[in-house]
Amino acid sequence: MKNSILLKNCLAVATVNNNDDFLYDADIRIDENMISSVGCNLPEDADDMIDCSGKVALPGFVNTHHHFFQYLTRNLPAAQDSKLFDWLVYHYKIWRGITPEMVYTSSLAAMAELLLTGCTTSADHHYLFPTASGKKLIDEQINAAQEIGMRFHPTRGSMSRGKSSGGLPPDDVVQSEKEIIKDSIRLIDKYHDPGKLSMCSVSLAPCSPFSITTELMRDTAALAREKDVHLHTHLCETIDEEKYCIENYNKRPLEYMDSIDWLGSDVWFAHGIYFNDDEIKKLGETNTGIAHCPSSNLRLGSGIAPVRKLLNAGARVGLAVDGSASNDSSNMLQEVQRAMLINRIKSGVDSMSAKDAIRIATKGGAEILGRNDIGSLESGKAADIALFDVDSLAYAGGMSDPIASLLFCGYDHRAWMTIVNGKILVHEKQLMYFDELEIADEVNKISEKLLSGI
Repeated sequence: MKNSILLKNCLAVATVNNNDDFLYDADIRIDENMISSVGCNLPEDADDMIDCSGKVALPGFVNTHHHFFQYLTRNLPAAQDSKLFDWLVYHYKIWRGITPEMVYTSSLAAMAELLLTGCTTSADHHYLFPTASGKKLIDEQINAAQEIGMRFHPTRGSMSRGKSSGGLPPDDVVQSEKEIIKDSIRLIDKYHDPGKLSMCSVSLAPCSPFSITTELMRDTAALAREKDVHLHTHLCETIDEEKYCIENYNKRPLEYMDSIDWLGSDVWFAHGIYFNDDEIKKLGETNTGIAHCPSSNLRLGSGIAPVRKLLNAGARVGLAVDGSASNDSSNMLQEVQRAMLINRIKSGVDSMSAKDAIRIATKGGAEILGRNDIGSLESGKAADIALFDVDSLAYAGGMSDPIASLLFCGYDHRAWMTIVNGKILVHEKQLMYFDELEIADEVNKISEKLLSGI
């Protein structure tokens, strides 16, 4: 007999299906790990009925770019006012001390914060493999995801060009191309699940054009297509990167990626700030994806991605918090709010509605990751749901549009309930199976240990 849950009397439900419907006074029925129905006055015959009066239900947010390990180096005074390249050079000296234990704990902490702010699926871009730490750091991330219950898209990152070869990172955190390819194959074969409702889907993700050789970029793309997995990297985040590509490849960044077969529906780039109009058209024509990272771009002063132009051109756009040392948070609801606001500065007040921002953070993210089983609330989709309590002073006066009030009003970004794969992981704004203060204490301890090695 199936286990079933009925989320009863939701004040509003943003289904974000093909019609972007918003329902009011609606119910959601879950059977096992899937949504079986969404509508008003559903039969009250579920095993567990939960009163959701005063709650807004959204598809669980999809975070399309992160660096979990950076959780340990948040808010470092020496890098608070640095641009990207200087920021990286400073942090690399610290990150070379990362251990498997640190990767596990930082991953657990990052996913906990994401869950607490309504995120149910997250990608992570782990590209740092210090010589002394071994090769199985992504295994630690996958273990953490399995334990906390988050739907996870680990990306096997890589760096092959160290400082002695003209790159930014120290030589002891980069790997040879042979060991990168070998471990990429190992991770895909061991962990990648391409099936419906997959809880672990692996992609390949060389770090950036300035830390990877052209040969490895090509070989990685060929391997990804052979194994039928997605490709990811940073691109067009700063003017410095653009200058680097022109000086070293005699091409702008997107032109360079096109020349090595790195465009298409199986590719997504993080940031995508410095595209010109012809490049935006190319991204739309090739159905290439962009992970929009507003908070990180604000923090580093990098610029604002042309999201409205990208959407109008037909490019896929998702949302991302980015690394916890360039955002200093893993607050997904805050990221949705900032995406709405920052794009109004970029391209006008009517260029990004609350509805648009929510769609980018849900269905848009699902499209980026190549998934049609998450990102909306409708029958047959994964039971990944975030509910927020708007029955409070923070949202008072905003009930003419309770869904939009999540972005226009409020100061408490915690989800009242977060459900992943049919399992309640957050209830009444608290983790169900972990003590967040214990996680925080452990993070502080190992962060101090890491920083002591500077």
